[in-house]
Amino acid sequence: MKLSARAKVDLAGYLWVSPWIAGFLLFMLLPAALSAYYSLTDYPVLEAPIFVGFDNYTRMWREPDFRDAALRTLLYAAAVVPLSTILALVLAALLCGGRRLTGFLRAAIFLPTLVPMVAAGMVWMWLLNGGYGLINQSLALIGVEGPNWLGEGPMVLVSLIIIALWGVGHSVVIYEAAMREVPPSLYEAAALDGMGPVARFWHVTLPMISPAILFNVVTLMIGSLQLFGMPAVLSKSNEGADPRAFTFFTNEMFSQAFLNGQMGYASAMAWVQLLFVLALTGLTFAVSGRLVHYRGG
Repeated sequence: MKLSARAKVDLAGYLWVSPWIAGFLLFMLLPAALSAYYSLTDYPVLEAPIFVGFDNYTRMWREPDFRDAALRTLLYAAAVVPLSTILALVLAALLCGGRRLTGFLRAAIFLPTLVPMVAAGMVWMWLLNGGYGLINQSLALIGVEGPNWLGEGPMVLVSLIIIALWGVGHSVVIYEAAMREVPPSLYEAAALDGMGPVARFWHVTLPMISPAILFNVVTLMIGSLQLFGMPAVLSKSNEGADPRAFTFFTNEMFSQAFLNGQMGYASAMAWVQLLFVLALTGLTFAVSGRLVHYRGG
């Protein structure tokens, strides 16, 4: 059977994308389908799964560990997203000012994002150590007794928020690039109208870079709700610390799956996390419809 020219082109296209299609089916769609099935079962990994319906989902709301981890994660995200956005915007605005040492400051701000997570965790373990950490020793020089950063529940959350603010380099780079794309004529018109620097930033810069803000807020929100690595590293620093203070949603899900052997329950947690992130992302896009300004053409 002879193929037409259009059919040959279509076949060539499908052949080119077939590795991606196979990878998507094998490594994304199939695991997602299995996870959805396992979430409805009692699956201890080493034994065959037993169908239990929605018992895993109803079990979550009865588990105090789940509620504590979920609340801790929400508090972390509620603090990190706005604080990181504000800090990144301020730093980007300062870098766009054209002052001396701008290149050095830009590199210094972006450098923490290049440090491997485990290496960064080891550094912060030393900085935040309640006994001999550099931060508490520096506070002692001015007569201030530093807290036990990694030993007390509330201070653990504060410490993780500080670490998150230390890594705003990616957002700063994106905001700075967006600010440099704002037409100078808009600033000139605003200056002629009598606007000062703060008013120009609020009424000109922010609306013009609002798509970049939306992108960073959404990605930061998703990353904050999936926090895992840094608490897992820092939890090993203080043997006497409360391990629950370092347990966030993904950490709890990991413990249930690989330490407790409750793969079905962990799969249900994963789907709850996915649906919550999707709902929150959709709500963010819906609310942003009136706040984000897209330039035409």
